[in-house]
Amino acid sequence: MALALIVHGGAGTIPADRHAAASAGCRAAVEAGWRALLAGGSALDAVQVAIMALEDNPGFNAGTGAVLTLDGRAELDAGLMDGETLDVGAVAGVQRIKNPIRLARAVLASPHALLVGAGAEQFATDAGIALCDPEELVTEAQRARWRRGYREGDDVNVDPAHGGLDVGAVAAEHLHADDTKHGTVGAVAVDAQGRVVAGASTGGIGAKHPGRVGDTPLAGCGFAAERGLGGVSCTGHGEDFIRLTLARRALDLIAGGRSAQQAAEETMRLLGERVGGLGGLVLLDADGRPGFARNTPTMAYSYMLEGADAPVAGV
Repeated sequence: MALALIVHGGAGTIPADRHAAASAGCRAAVEAGWRALLAGGSALDAVQVAIMALEDNPGFNAGTGAVLTLDGRAELDAGLMDGETLDVGAVAGVQRIKNPIRLARAVLASPHALLVGAGAEQFATDAGIALCDPEELVTEAQRARWRRGYREGDDVNVDPAHGGLDVGAVAAEHLHADDTKHGTVGAVAVDAQGRVVAGASTGGIGAKHPGRVGDTPLAGCGFAAERGLGGVSCTGHGEDFIRLTLARRALDLIAGGRSAQQAAEETMRLLGERVGGLGGLVLLDADGRPGFARNTPTMAYSYMLEGADAPVAGV
């Protein structure tokens, strides 16, 4: 079976001067996950490693550097699905977990499918996953945006170390609606055994109500995988993805004979036409063929296929 890995760093509006940072971050995540695959790792390993690289990059709205709630906290969501077993592991509303996708994988290996808040954090402790200080997840740039009030697009910008906003100029008069952070992150992988896994991780939307949960930790909505079909990871306004169970619809199109790219494009058309939603998705079919689409101006992505010399990356 041919190896394949694809990631996204969020759909929205990424200004031209930040395209390079968005592409580089996604490429680095693919390279990390690809090393895991080449070392004999599973699709679960590759997806976890790739998403952790994005969670650790403050330029993306996941893990460290995620957007903040109305009351100024980072509440993180993540989920994984193994297409071979249909096992799901997901967490929502965690505030003391540096890498929520790692905790999601631990949940996947348990009898549970979705754990939330303090209960998820207790499960992390029981599983030997260290808790962090919630302030470790909050960057100076996100704290500044929260203080002056999030604006449209703020959940899709990059911190200065990653090619983005100058924190010294975060005063409201210097920030505009097009000062945009890459959004929700995700990955899909096919390993040497043909197993497909999909996952996603996010900080949600800026100034969200405490306790708000979008599509990212919900199987069939923000991510989905199934043997013989493939895997998909979504990014966008979560409520619309939930209404349409959008990730599952993309796989159903593959089941109906669409190619990976056709399935991605048709799913995005449905999102816009049926509920007026905005976002994007990446997917791999069961043979590792990639597809990706968006109905927003940009979406950060990267993929690597067996036999290629280097990853493809873009916005």
